[in-house]
Amino acid sequence: MTERPHDPIAHRARTPDEELLAAELPTVEGQYTDDQRVERMAAEITMGFDRLRGTTRAVSIFGSARIPAGDPIYEHAREVARRLGESGFSVITGGGPGIMEAGNRGAQEAGARSIGLNIELPFEQGGNPYQDDALLFHYFFTRKIMFVRYAGAFVVFPGGFGTLDELFESLTLIQTGKVAHFPVIFVDSAYWSGLFDWIRDQLLTRGLIAAKDLELLHVTDDAEEVVAICERAMGLQWGTSTGEG
Repeated sequence: MTERPHDPIAHRARTPDEELLAAELPTVEGQYTDDQRVERMAAEITMGFDRLRGTTRAVSIFGSARIPAGDPIYEHAREVARRLGESGFSVITGGGPGIMEAGNRGAQEAGARSIGLNIELPFEQGGNPYQDDALLFHYFFTRKIMFVRYAGAFVVFPGGFGTLDELFESLTLIQTGKVAHFPVIFVDSAYWSGLFDWIRDQLLTRGLIAAKDLELLHVTDDAEEVVAICERAMGLQWGTSTGEG
């Protein structure tokens, strides 16, 4: 006699993203209807648009939440953010600790607007104390809209999966023409060199990207060069660049 399989035991979704993305699975207990989910997404996007309206000259800084204050990479991110702030840029981060904290802290030290796009996670620390505007998101994808919509450049410091996710999504948007004149600047050449080698040796050699796609990648360890690249990008985005430099 063949035993009937037991019905799976459903667990309550641990995050709003799991509640959304795994809603059709019998092992996840849904808490909302699809109409309620769509309403929540719309409310979150509306909140972001309302809070960030008028933010036109900003740079998003990404990097690991696990790099503590005093670490050379943290202090370099703080310096880059401070230089950007002194040049009139607002700074946008994910609002958490580590490189995000360094970015918000450097912006505040320069007297620039410091914005944090915080995300609800069950296993991460809370927001850092250096945010002038702290927004809280349930969904990663609504948060990502704000990173791109209100920034004109990405500055990427060493980080893990989350940083790589944001990095490659931005490169895809640029490569496919969804955004224009939007530089992605990698800071800490020693950290990123292995990734660049792999991109050239594997993606480019196999014809999976074009040679011109490598032009999307800027790598530098110089804070002033970061500022200069951002300035050129803003000029192109706003139609004020002479095309020189």
